[in-house]
Amino acid sequence: MKLTNVKILLFALVVLLASCGTSRTVPVTGRKQSLMVSDEQMLSLSTQQYAEYMKTAKKSTNTQNTAMVQRVGTRLASAVEAYLKNNGLASELSGYKWEFNLIQDKNINAWCMPGGKIAVFEGLLPVTQTEGALAVVLGHEIAHAVAKHSAEQLSQQYKQQMGQQIAGSVLGAVIGTNAANLATWVGQQGLQLQNLKYSRDHEHEADHMGLIFAAMAGYDPREAVTFWQRMAASSTTKQSELLSDHPSDEKRIANIQGWMPEALQYYKPQQQVTTTPASKKTTKTTAKKKK
Repeated sequence: MKLTNVKILLFALVVLLASCGTSRTVPVTGRKQSLMVSDEQMLSLSTQQYAEYMKTAKKSTNTQNTAMVQRVGTRLASAVEAYLKNNGLASELSGYKWEFNLIQDKNINAWCMPGGKIAVFEGLLPVTQTEGALAVVLGHEIAHAVAKHSAEQLSQQYKQQMGQQIAGSVLGAVIGTNAANLATWVGQQGLQLQNLKYSRDHEHEADHMGLIFAAMAGYDPREAVTFWQRMAASSTTKQSELLSDHPSDEKRIANIQGWMPEALQYYKPQQQVTTTPASKKTTKTTAKKKK
């Protein structure tokens, strides 16, 4: 292929990638990202796939643990929504319908789909041990959704496909690509969103955001260090999905310790109001963390 033709094809690729998609800033971290997959497409996919998953998944019969997962999840969701609203980003969660389910599964895992659809496996709870540690995990998974890592990953795959098509001299077909073609392509991927393996950069960002989210929800972010130490120990006998494609244990813990001063700025222990029957006066007491 002549050099002139190569330049034309590369120029066409640049134009296509620039004209298709949107740019946004990831909350908390401020990272810039380019997305070619719309929120509507991701929400449609995630809602459908989560419904399909729940048809075969077995919900936990442990009412106490189920209530804990829902309680922690709801606190995190409320904190995230408040943060985004206070920073003029309320539209970021438009279309979200939070759902938190504890699943009968011995694997050490949890995941959050776009739209706030969350599943926690029972095998995770012996490692989290406390609500604070569970908040760190759920904060991490919610961060994947808030940062739109699934949409970013699909966008990268689509860009690669477009580049391959142009390199293959099928420029005419690529130029004909429009929003409808993109929607069809996304739908045809057949991806199980909960099984997506995020890059290490995405995991790094989710660790950072998740730590902040847990602190915003009133959970002590310092529990993250001991939790990830337990996770590292558990991986010697049974590989955890939470550790797939992640930074090394040592680097992850070092990163978390580096973000700790920032997280502690957001941390305010939740207060509860109690009433004394005799005086009918209300006093605030600090809620104790469950062990």
